[in-house]
Amino acid sequence: MDQVIATSGLCRTFRVGDADVHALDHIDLTVDRGEFVAVMGPSGSGKTTLMNILGCLDKSDAGEYRLLDQVVSDMDDDRLSSLRNRHIGFVFQSFHLLPRMTAEENVLVPIRYADDWAEAGRRRADELLERLGLSDRMHHRPNQLSGGQRQRVAIARALVANPPLLLADEPTGNLDSATGETIMALISELNREGQTILMVTHDENVASHARRVIHMRDGKVDRDARRH
Repeated sequence: MDQVIATSGLCRTFRVGDADVHALDHIDLTVDRGEFVAVMGPSGSGKTTLMNILGCLDKSDAGEYRLLDQVVSDMDDDRLSSLRNRHIGFVFQSFHLLPRMTAEENVLVPIRYADDWAEAGRRRADELLERLGLSDRMHHRPNQLSGGQRQRVAIARALVANPPLLLADEPTGNLDSATGETIMALISELNREGQTILMVTHDENVASHARRVIHMRDGKVDRDARRH
């Protein structure tokens, strides 16, 4: 099976006052195409730092990170930005929708500068919004949408460029439990259709939707368990 993510000896250290904090301490991790992985751990365990590096939002201090067999560790910021835009979709706890744009316009943000975005991109955006039950909300702005609707817009935005990897950071954190279950059912459905997903969560119920759960502690992988 193809590897989407492969890290070897990944380290990240932050200076806090007079002390060095080892946020990531020699992480070896692979994620195959089509996997659904949840990363869990207490505050300070390194799970957010790991997601930021895997999402090309931060760089490691040591070790190697390969995304789709490309060595990310040595890339400059421009190449990282290009790789991130083409290959990674993000879903955040706080949605991060642009308030003055409609749902459709928000979904189009990642591909606005692509050559064919005006026609093919808009079709793709509208198809995603329709699939996510938002065909009657695509011209509404975020303040006219419920939390669940805003998160579905965010998911459509993450998927509009057909990224090989979807990264989700506490995707139900700002939602009530019933809406959260609806969002997780949608994310699970995307995975069954072949989408590779890595999700950070502190919620055991949310993590139970994943087929593999990685527990982190003190910057290390403490446990890596697959569901059969």
